[in-house]
Amino acid sequence: MTTARRTGVLGGTFDPIHEGHLAVASAAARLLNLDEILLVPSRTPPHRPVDPAASIYHRFAMVALAAQPDPRMVACDIELSRPGPSFTADTLRALHATGLDRLQIFFLIGADAFAEIAMWREYPAVLDLAHFVVCSRPGMPASSIPARLPELSARMVTPGADGEPVPAAPSPSVYLLDAATPDVSSTNVRARARAGRPLAGLLPPEVDAYIRRLGLYSAPASAGIPGRPVAGHLHE
Repeated sequence: MTTARRTGVLGGTFDPIHEGHLAVASAAARLLNLDEILLVPSRTPPHRPVDPAASIYHRFAMVALAAQPDPRMVACDIELSRPGPSFTADTLRALHATGLDRLQIFFLIGADAFAEIAMWREYPAVLDLAHFVVCSRPGMPASSIPARLPELSARMVTPGADGEPVPAAPSPSVYLLDAATPDVSSTNVRARARAGRPLAGLLPPEVDAYIRRLGLYSAPASAGIPGRPVAGHLHE
């Protein structure tokens, strides 16, 4: 009997994508035996007071560059062609329409964002559209979530050590992923880029070179660059 393909989904503004994002994706792939991870930049983040600094085209190009070294990672533009705010429920239903079953989808999210899940559109129904993988963030480990959201404790699963297979859950679950990841934020990366400071170690080298070459984040006007760049093929 063949095992159903497991697809991770890591969404975010990715303004820009950085090593913290990629470390979360890699840890989830390892601990949950994921076959692929879709990196999904949002067109219009619903909970941000200001628009992203870089255009959707630049953000997708940077995601595509970051995905290239790891064959499991795929830049996915499913939110970029959809007008309006990028709500998770809409994205998960769009993935269902591509043929993915809800038990094949593992939606990656930081513990800080998941702690506010009750404020999300279509809560609690959104939790029935996929597995949710709650990843530790600086100052908020995934292990703190049961105490914060006791009403969801029956759904929660803690993966075993590296290499141990995770049993197939019969219904959408909440996986608590307490893996250490770098303390990097897109806000800090943008600030360093504006100040002309080095970005090495915070971003994949290809993304660092892209930002430097085009002068992204060096001034507020960089957000308005309209041309679509050529590039190969949690939340902040």
